[in-house]
Amino acid sequence: MGTWNTRGLRGSTLEDLINRTNEHYRECGLALIQKIPTPITPIQIDKEHRHITLAYFEQKSTVDYIGAVQGIPVCFDAKECSKDVFALANIHPHQVEFMEEFERQDGVAFLILCFTARNEFYYMSFHELSIFWERMESGGRKSFRYEELRPDYFFGGSKGVLLHYLEPLSRDLEARK
Repeated sequence: MGTWNTRGLRGSTLEDLINRTNEHYRECGLALIQKIPTPITPIQIDKEHRHITLAYFEQKSTVDYIGAVQGIPVCFDAKECSKDVFALANIHPHQVEFMEEFERQDGVAFLILCFTARNEFYYMSFHELSIFWERMESGGRKSFRYEELRPDYFFGGSKGVLLHYLEPLSRDLEARK
């Protein structure tokens, strides 16, 4: 498989926010969402700091999180973007395939995007992702712009929750009816 070189805490802030939110959802009985670890084989270890500095992925990962919200199966991936353009290369074809198959099984697949320069969070349904993905596959842009996103799917903290993604998920479920 591919190799992995550590880049410090890249992505850990978003992951931490999601993990804390998921714990809150679990404690309140709203959802049960688990982080899916990516299996790696360590190659180099910084013994002084107890960090893996080089590793190989044992298998392709699917998505970052999977679980159930009020009986509805959900899976999602979390991505950070430092600019107002998100490169679709940050999403792997096997992830898109997994999300598509998950939706075919009546699950709900989505992305949580963090636009770090703006400190804004966006819920992207699999349907919306597939539109951008198909555009790329037919020779169009290999990215999407911040301006192309639907304003009503940006979200943040609410009701004591750090990253209340159940609100845009609820809007997405309503739109599917």
